[in-house]
Amino acid sequence: MTMRNDLSADFVAPEPALFSAVVTPHRSLSRAGFLIIMAAVGGISFVAGMVFLLLGAWPVFGFFGLDVLLVYCAFRANYRAAAAFEEVTVTACELRVRQVSHRGKASEWSFNPLWVRLEREGHEEFGLERLFLVSRGRRLPIASLLGPREKESFATALGAALGEARRGPTRTVLE
Repeated sequence: MTMRNDLSADFVAPEPALFSAVVTPHRSLSRAGFLIIMAAVGGISFVAGMVFLLLGAWPVFGFFGLDVLLVYCAFRANYRAAAAFEEVTVTACELRVRQVSHRGKASEWSFNPLWVRLEREGHEEFGLERLFLVSRGRRLPIASLLGPREKESFATALGAALGEARRGPTRTVLE
């Protein structure tokens, strides 16, 4: 068996990631919880609507049904918004941010980690509210899908990865 060495000159071995995160919005209500809430809202609306129907106020029954439909539509819109996400990857030579909206529209940015600064905007009472990557006078908001505590943890990890990228590769001597 012979080994061929005909790798393309364009081939570049991927760099190891110093930091990689996928940021998604938090959703506390599971599918089962959604079904339970919808059954409860529907049941209560049906019983209340029947009371009004028996009293002769039949149009009210339809409005109770409309309320259930509006609650359902609100939950569906909330679940659709949960499809949005951000990918942030830091290597020694590149910081890549990819933001995908809930409709699937993707936007990508690439930065040199040596020239990127992580800027934080916080509030004394509420904690870290906004995170920005700043490079060449332009600010890119990141991690907007996270809450204040999660943003703080994310910022700490991303800041450490940027610091490691700025230090450059380290060499160890094997004995």
